[in-house]
Amino acid sequence: MKILVINGPNLNMLGKRDLKHYGKLTLDKLNDLIKTLYPGVDFEFYQSNHEGDLIDKIQMGQTFDGLIINAGGYTHTSVAIRDALEILDIPKVSVHLSNYLEREEFRRVDFIKDVVDKVFYGKKEVSYFEGIDYLISSINKN
Repeated sequence: MKILVINGPNLNMLGKRDLKHYGKLTLDKLNDLIKTLYPGVDFEFYQSNHEGDLIDKIQMGQTFDGLIINAGGYTHTSVAIRDALEILDIPKVSVHLSNYLEREEFRRVDFIKDVVDKVFYGKKEVSYFEGIDYLISSINKN
């Protein structure tokens, strides 16, 4: 089973950002923890601060069994990322470390939620684990 994990802008700064919202783990430590907790899954991790690079990676996602994406701030602004996800025909989920629905008004806009199977948020790294568990279950049903 191959799962692509895409992280968007500023997620490379985890561990330095607001700990209340994002937790203490760096992105590398989060990726290592995911690999440790799910040894039977082949993960590819990708992070970019650039919208076009993220879209290119999403478009290559068809070679994977599932996709987990934390689009960061692009969740609230990018129709282009939304459109790329809509085309991708594999199980896919969106995750957020913070509860974006209880933050600033502009963060409550979510362009991605309607083109993924489910959204997990507000539980820091546990949001990722719940998303991965959901994907594994969805993939195994097919």
